[in-house]
Amino acid sequence: MRILVLGGGGREHAIVDALLRSRHAPELFVAPGNGGTAKVATNVPGLAIEDPEAVAEYAAANAVDLVVIGPEGPLVAGVADAVHARGIKVFGPGAPAARMEGSKGFAKGVMRRNAIPTGESRSFADCKLDQAVFYLETVEYPVVVKADGLAAGKGVIIANTFEEAKAAVELCFNGGFGEAGDVVIIEQFLKGPECSLLAFTDGVTVIPMELARDHKRAFDNDEGPNTGGMGVYSPVPSIDDYTASKMAALLKQTIAGLFKEGIRYRGILYGGFILTEAGPVVLEYNARFGDPETQVLLPRLTTDLVDVMLAVGDGTLADTTLMWKSDYAVSVVLASGGYPGAYEVGKVITGVDEANAIDGVTVFHAGTALREDGALVTAGGRVLDVTALAPTMREARALAYEAVSKISFEGMFYRKDIAAKIFGSEA
Repeated sequence: MRILVLGGGGREHAIVDALLRSRHAPELFVAPGNGGTAKVATNVPGLAIEDPEAVAEYAAANAVDLVVIGPEGPLVAGVADAVHARGIKVFGPGAPAARMEGSKGFAKGVMRRNAIPTGESRSFADCKLDQAVFYLETVEYPVVVKADGLAAGKGVIIANTFEEAKAAVELCFNGGFGEAGDVVIIEQFLKGPECSLLAFTDGVTVIPMELARDHKRAFDNDEGPNTGGMGVYSPVPSIDDYTASKMAALLKQTIAGLFKEGIRYRGILYGGFILTEAGPVVLEYNARFGDPETQVLLPRLTTDLVDVMLAVGDGTLADTTLMWKSDYAVSVVLASGGYPGAYEVGKVITGVDEANAIDGVTVFHAGTALREDGALVTAGGRVLDVTALAPTMREARALAYEAVSKISFEGMFYRKDIAAKIFGSEA
């Protein structure tokens, strides 16, 4: 098989790693790819991955059998629809379904119509700043301000005061998140631990994956600004089977609701949940594999990923059973200084081979590139995902940080408390 993977982050490197384990022995192309995928696949740096016709034309011209869409941008742009129209298999929802991530307001409407528990919210367009500010004078604090569109995981601001909330709304309306902030969602703040549950679905059958818990804030003790994710672990020992089953039921309820509305959703539905005293509540949906959740989920998956993806596209997922390693997985993100704000690139990275040599460790590349002289350099905010698998969470965590200690680049920073709360105050 010839498979084209769209994207260039840690998620895509993890997808490539899983596809390479397939019995189909695929030949892999990655657009644009990164310094890690370059070593195991053919990078395609010049392809405009958010241009539906460009991707479809490339796939047709290069006899691609399956296109796997990693990031949300191409999904919302309709790349899956264009590829499917050429008669080429594709993994990822079409544009109508991808609105579940592309518009938080659309997703809120789906939840309301299908009795999916979620926080109370109101939406405001940029021409209604005065109305938004007036509304902020009536709500309880803290409150959550969200850019409606795609903001790379950074368009969510928890405001503790009216002044902070007003500033967040103005940031959105003044272009702080580009067009994503043209509409703003002001949402009730909910208390409780968060958890991610991803599921494969062919639009009828929904098969949940294992649970994962991300660490969104930039710094230890959940301080600092929101990021795309600074570390993650799976499974989540603190969540019992009953709670997990309720979360899975809500994902199935969502897919069924979309189907009733004429949208057949094929691909990954990612539910971001908060576990309140009243039970699981949906914070948001994503329309693709999570990043960095993928970096701990796919290394634990033993079922052939190509077979699963084909079943999703063919509508035969009911015949599939997901099998998982019993190992625990912990992944620590190594980031460029300044992230999630401004940062420099081109910093030489050392120690990746030494980290990869540790049994049970895989270093997934996120923001990396290979220089002409062969040196590995930074090329993004989140640079590497250091993932470790072991029989216990404590061992997996220790392995991950042992591997982290082998790696260095100028300005490198990382959280030192990934998965630490499992063990109380240990960091």
